[in-house]
Amino acid sequence: MTSATVNSEFWNGRRVLLTGHTGFKGAWAAAWLVKMGAKVTGVSLPPEGDFSLYNSIQDQLPLTSHFIDIRDAEALTTVVRESNPEIVLHMAAQALVRRSYREPTYTYETNVMGTVNLLEALRELEDLKAALIITSDKVYQNIEDGRAFKETDPLGGDDPYSSSKAACEIATASLAKSYFLEKGVPVATGRAGNVIGGGDFSEDRLIPDIWRAAKAGQSVTLRYPGATRPWQHVLESVSGYLVFLQALAGDSGNALPKALNFGPQGGEVVTVGEIAREVQKAFGIEQDWALVNEEQPPEKSHLALDASLAKKALGWQSKWTSTETLTKTVEWYKAFGQTTDIYTFTLSQIDEYEAPL
Repeated sequence: MTSATVNSEFWNGRRVLLTGHTGFKGAWAAAWLVKMGAKVTGVSLPPEGDFSLYNSIQDQLPLTSHFIDIRDAEALTTVVRESNPEIVLHMAAQALVRRSYREPTYTYETNVMGTVNLLEALRELEDLKAALIITSDKVYQNIEDGRAFKETDPLGGDDPYSSSKAACEIATASLAKSYFLEKGVPVATGRAGNVIGGGDFSEDRLIPDIWRAAKAGQSVTLRYPGATRPWQHVLESVSGYLVFLQALAGDSGNALPKALNFGPQGGEVVTVGEIAREVQKAFGIEQDWALVNEEQPPEKSHLALDASLAKKALGWQSKWTSTETLTKTVEWYKAFGQTTDIYTFTLSQIDEYEAPL
């Protein structure tokens, strides 16, 4: 089967509400949507930290940006009403596991009630064709049996972040059935995680930590080097979301699954230590990674996704191997330090991803 692709004609001129557009994945989604001619309205908090992909490309992004907190239902409803989107891609979230241990209330308020606020605001729209709520690969009850999770597996989560995303799944499914089903508007969830690629500068994430260590001339320190994850390039997950939305907005959208995994082909998993070693080598760090000595909040040792349903339902499958993913990621960070036009380089990587295999 030929892999389904993002259809520029579908998105050209389409009114799109994109939440979380200042985040790592959100900025890539914004760049791709704008490239295709979509009329994008972004809703997000301002980017955090000294560096961000959004801040690096915002001057060249022709979109309408609103810096609001999705916990503010009134402000969110006003933006939704004024933008009147046809398509909604909800990516705004508190997305860090370790931060969720420090700030559980904020995590639940953002990830659960923020989503509820959005879906409440969408209920009054007449032109809405489809909405996709992005959750995580960590929504499953993980008993660490090494099996790749399918969409029918039980939801759960031992840490505040994971459980907040599982709760978001339950709330979305309930509101979709209660209010949107009768209108014929598909509302679904997309599950992906451990996404890497250029432009991620978040705290407590592997590639940004290595990039910061490389700038300081140091080796990176790892918390759980033996942990395995379904690593994939950011463009893989974003392409899955866009292909899913295209299908949801089509004539057969209501017949599609209402939750899909997006992950590497064959459930490919690589350890944290292996990723760190390869990326450090690419950045010219000769010494190996070091192990963090102090006690850390617990994290799951094994995580893998079965994305076969996305292939069956949409014809979507990942394109880049882990080696290609790491190569494209390192190329972006090196370009970031060498060029003043990172926007053009970012678009060039989207072009490379879109090129036929």
